[in-house]
Amino acid sequence: MQPNIQSARREIVIAAGQIEKQYWRDLWKYRELLYFLSWRDILVRYKQTAIGLAWALIRPFLTMVVFTIVFGNIAKLPSNGVPYPILIFSALLPWQFFSSAMGECSNSLVGNSNLISKVYFPRLIVPLSAVAVSFVDFMISGMILLGLMAWYNFVPSWRILSLPLFVLIASAAAIGIGLWFAALTVKYRDFRYIVPFVMQFGLYISPVGFSSSVVPAQWRLLYSLNPMVGVIDGFRWAILGKEADIYLPGFALSIGLVILVLISGIWYFRKVERTFADVI
Repeated sequence: MQPNIQSARREIVIAAGQIEKQYWRDLWKYRELLYFLSWRDILVRYKQTAIGLAWALIRPFLTMVVFTIVFGNIAKLPSNGVPYPILIFSALLPWQFFSSAMGECSNSLVGNSNLISKVYFPRLIVPLSAVAVSFVDFMISGMILLGLMAWYNFVPSWRILSLPLFVLIASAAAIGIGLWFAALTVKYRDFRYIVPFVMQFGLYISPVGFSSSVVPAQWRLLYSLNPMVGVIDGFRWAILGKEADIYLPGFALSIGLVILVLISGIWYFRKVERTFADVI
């Protein structure tokens, strides 16, 4: 006797009000989709490259060399007693994670347009998976920092234990800004060209090639309106120890802006999310 297949089927009706109520529960329910999207993007990024994961090492290493020559050897900016390559890389590491995550997050919805227009799932999963891919690059690039510390016999202090906190803050900044750009890019495709400019401009106005302590005291609070200033200073505080102090008013301002950007990014993304399938 054959089993009654029809009786085993369930009919699922998705109503607008119901989606709003269980959205965050669905986000957890679809966590496997987050994993598969992240793993797919990692494979696509490295599978057909000639030197594979080494690309995640070459780019930050060459950037560190150029910045060390320009700011350390030519401009002769102070390094507070820290080897200049370590000073540079302790800031380059969070900056490249932030810029890569923000860029991937911004283009994630357009890049997955076929999936978004065919099936329901919390759209927030798509930009979050893009940030997860950039975190893999961040972990690989961290090997360069370990190599520099070994080369210069630099031993970090206990503050290094606080590094995951600043990684979390950098992730929040990337997600918040990335969600704004991702939602706007769906409707206005011109934002695909604006994002690279923002990242390039941000590199030079952030304290990556130099210590933020070189900024005049009367301008430091204003300079901290750039949320990455607090993130980079936090990374240096954790990695360099007592050689890098945090300007607390500016740090508090930067962290407050990160929280504001994250909350507003989630709010705006959720506000326009229901229109993605129609517009994309």
